[in-house]
Amino acid sequence: MVYSFCNFKLKMRVLITGATGLIGSDIVKACHLQGFTVNYLTTQQSKIIHKDNYQGFYWNPQKEEIDRKCFHNVDAIIHLAGATISKRWTPEYKEEIISSRVKSTQLLIDNLKGESHSIKHTISGSAIGIYPDSLVNYYDENFKEINTMFLGEVAKAWEKTVDGFSNVNVKVSKIRTGLVLSNKGGALPEMMKPIKFGFGAALGDGKQWQSWIHINDLSNMFMYLLNHNLYGIYNGVAPNPVTNKELTKIIAKALKRPLFLPNIPRFSMKLILGEMHMLLFDSQRVSSIKIEDKGFVFEYHYLKPALQDLLE
Repeated sequence: MVYSFCNFKLKMRVLITGATGLIGSDIVKACHLQGFTVNYLTTQQSKIIHKDNYQGFYWNPQKEEIDRKCFHNVDAIIHLAGATISKRWTPEYKEEIISSRVKSTQLLIDNLKGESHSIKHTISGSAIGIYPDSLVNYYDENFKEINTMFLGEVAKAWEKTVDGFSNVNVKVSKIRTGLVLSNKGGALPEMMKPIKFGFGAALGDGKQWQSWIHINDLSNMFMYLLNHNLYGIYNGVAPNPVTNKELTKIIAKALKRPLFLPNIPRFSMKLILGEMHMLLFDSQRVSSIKIEDKGFVFEYHYLKPALQDLLE
């Protein structure tokens, strides 16, 4: 039985959207380490590569175009595609953030309708921004109230569309991702810049919760759900969230830089970033207990060793 399971793993083919992004590229590496073959979708013809274990296919969700050969012999989909939220939220761009997630998801579902396919499981990204801003709540996956601000609207629309995979006989999982820490991009390098140059400071009163996760643990979580056929919603966060004040202090200590400036007031960041300042000031303390109860073991439980690993 063990031999058969390993043999199945070696033959598994996964279709990944957003495969060239920060999280997607790390998941591609994790797939290859486990002997999986990866198909991926890209909107750029120049990024299409054809290797034995890494096959690229073109799509354009805005124009509802997709190379349907991408589904051939695929066992599962990992769906991460969507416009970045780290860009100024003009009314037009806010529409793009939502539509990029909804249209890409719907395009996948529509092209599986009425077709025979081998896909059994879809694991989609989502975000802890679906939970309301709170300094006191401790959110698990059963919490029903949705954040009424923009980030909640985005996550709600994306998750609702992802549920449509069940209409084409595909089981659904969603990972609500927190602050992803990586030394190759994302939030951490941007957070480090002012601290490196002596301008680091907590934001607002610094009490807002930051539920974070090391990128390796997040990639491993996607693979864990895939390998163990786990369905439903899971929080993609480490077991020990920190406040913004703690996060700033720990980064400064890791960089061996002092913190002496006063906290940065919320109104000043709102003037600079507009509505996007919510990314810095919203507070979500989020639980990882559900995935741990399923047997998943985090490599990085605490922020300090996670940063030590990333800053080595």
